[in-house]
Amino acid sequence: MATRLPSAPPILPGLAYIRPLGSGGFADVFLYEQDMPRRNVAVKVLPSDVRDPDLRRMFNAEADVLAHLSAHPAIVTVYQASISADGRPYIVMEYCPGSLSRRYRIERIPVPEVLAIGVRMASALESAHRAGLVHRDVKPSNILITTFGIPVLADFGISSSLQRETADEVLAMSIPWSAPEVVAEDTAGTIASEVWSLGATVYSLLAGHSPFERRERGQNTKEQLRRRIARATYIDIPRTDVPPSLQAVLSRSMSRDPSRRYASAREFAEALQDVQSELGISPTALEVPDEEWAPASDPVDFSDDSLRGPARSHLDDATRRKVRPGSGVAALVRDEDTDISSPQRTQGRSAATIAIVVAAVVTLVAGIVTALFATGVI
Repeated sequence: MATRLPSAPPILPGLAYIRPLGSGGFADVFLYEQDMPRRNVAVKVLPSDVRDPDLRRMFNAEADVLAHLSAHPAIVTVYQASISADGRPYIVMEYCPGSLSRRYRIERIPVPEVLAIGVRMASALESAHRAGLVHRDVKPSNILITTFGIPVLADFGISSSLQRETADEVLAMSIPWSAPEVVAEDTAGTIASEVWSLGATVYSLLAGHSPFERRERGQNTKEQLRRRIARATYIDIPRTDVPPSLQAVLSRSMSRDPSRRYASAREFAEALQDVQSELGISPTALEVPDEEWAPASDPVDFSDDSLRGPARSHLDDATRRKVRPGSGVAALVRDEDTDISSPQRTQGRSAATIAIVVAAVVTLVAGIVTALFATGVI
């Protein structure tokens, strides 16, 4: 995909622009300060040219998937999604100041920390799978670090349904962390391919590079990586602090044959927990929903490419609660300023006002006549 210049930050209600955070293939991310409640937020915005229905479909899907899943403690939280005044769709999300995008390449991340990250990400994926969703882009750069130092899974922009698979979806992938069947374009994404990607991600955090990447310059073109992944020969991580049991877990998760991998993200997480116990580390909690759990809202419509903007909520006349005039909030509002006042009462007040005016005029006239008699004018 050709490199493009980032778009200008949009003017958004209740949000003050601070600075850019990054740009991707089809969206830009900016840091804003939310006015109420006061906090920093990350805003993901489509460029001004949103005529491409595939981009709108992916953007809508990401917002809806996050709405289903972002209550999970290991998935980035979404606060709002709408359309800016200049017509650009945007998503307001939790601001995460860090990520694993570069850290694993420049720092030797301790094994206990990597194991904890692996269990948390497996919990997030297991929850998505139980909701019938696949992420399809699990990799280190999509693991963000919150302001509390907690890793969370982000970027569901190319996520999809486990029941939905079309030919145009298989091209959306990050090759270094993609399973052989995805690289071969045999599938757009399955639970088995997600297990592979998570295993490849854990491998990367420990090795400092993706599993089939070579250190020699010019040896990591897309085509070279595709061929190596297709052969899928596991190479042990050259670290003495990585135990053989962990090497075996990663080797199984990245088996060339999908049927030989762990059957679920949960099984992969439990294997990592076993390694933690072996090392004398307290196992990281596996946070997954109960078997009876189901998403609270309707299933995600991955075909929706409409521009969905702000809508004014309303109540039908039949559902409006009638308020007795003179009580509650009605007592604080003048009758002529609200439609909850009684028409009959308004008419009564008008008649009373007229009677008072007439009485005052009669009294005034009578007084004048009396005064004239007293002075002998009449």
